[in-house]
Amino acid sequence: MESAINDRFMNPNVPDEIAGSIRPKTLSDFIGHESLKQNLSVFISGARARGEPMDHVLLYGPPGLGKTTLAHIVANELGANFRATSAPMLTKQGDLAAILTALEPMDVLFIDEIHRLPTAIEEVLYSAMEDFKLDIMLGEGPSAKSVRIDLPPFTLVGATTRTGLLSNPLRDRFGIDLRLSFYSPADLAKIIRRSAGILGTEIDEGGALLLAKSSRGTPRIANRLLKRARDFAAATGNRVITESVVRTTLEQLHIDSDGLDQVDREYISAIIMHYAGGPVGIDNLAAALSEPADTIEDVIEPYLMQLGLIQRTPRGRIVTDAGYKHMGLEK
Repeated sequence: MESAINDRFMNPNVPDEIAGSIRPKTLSDFIGHESLKQNLSVFISGARARGEPMDHVLLYGPPGLGKTTLAHIVANELGANFRATSAPMLTKQGDLAAILTALEPMDVLFIDEIHRLPTAIEEVLYSAMEDFKLDIMLGEGPSAKSVRIDLPPFTLVGATTRTGLLSNPLRDRFGIDLRLSFYSPADLAKIIRRSAGILGTEIDEGGALLLAKSSRGTPRIANRLLKRARDFAAATGNRVITESVVRTTLEQLHIDSDGLDQVDREYISAIIMHYAGGPVGIDNLAAALSEPADTIEDVIEPYLMQLGLIQRTPRGRIVTDAGYKHMGLEK
């Protein structure tokens, strides 16, 4: 948890609520993904000009790249209310019905982890997305009856890290399909400098770029590391986060120059040491690392694959020559 003392040390005039508000509110504040932003701006402008809800939006990509942030931005740019829920929280049709019937015209409804919707609830969502109608069953057995309820026009924004788990009928109902990829170090450095300004601290160019290169291409990680560097700067009496402070921060957190942490290195080491470099199945790796298979697939592996350190093959995971080199080993 962030220390209020640290916040005041870096800038005593920055209120705590401002210090924690680093999420961009508009497309112009959102850094990176220029092509995606341009297209999204056109879609938003078109919907506003027509006075209609924007087509439903599917956002997908690895965790921490800004899917929730973009959902907030869509609502802000449309001048609409933002309603949010998560698919694992919707366990029965009544849960979804309660949310949908509480919507107001033109609201933006955000469903995170939409690939985890139960099938029965997903089917209720079909008519809501297509016709703004809610078809539900009241009662059970012979006395059960179907009821159709009119819904106000709304925009659904769904977010997922695993598009392969989305059913085709659900995916086909999204009119706008946007993929978020890992950020470049240059864009991450811009995000870090922007966040540092909001947090009331200062970071030099070298420190920002080093943090960016160590953030796995992910803004969420970049902002988290920025806060930790701020702590180390405060502890050593520095009012500016320098490259030297960032190096100390990364060393203390056991993060290397490519952004790999202890878990990443344990993952690669497990394949090399226990399975001769692979191939090895995900279930065996999950057991060896005591990590859920979903976490390995969604959090650990995408960046390692981006760097070319591992490969997914039909027979399992293998460590590449680059992976051996990164670990200081020969294949």
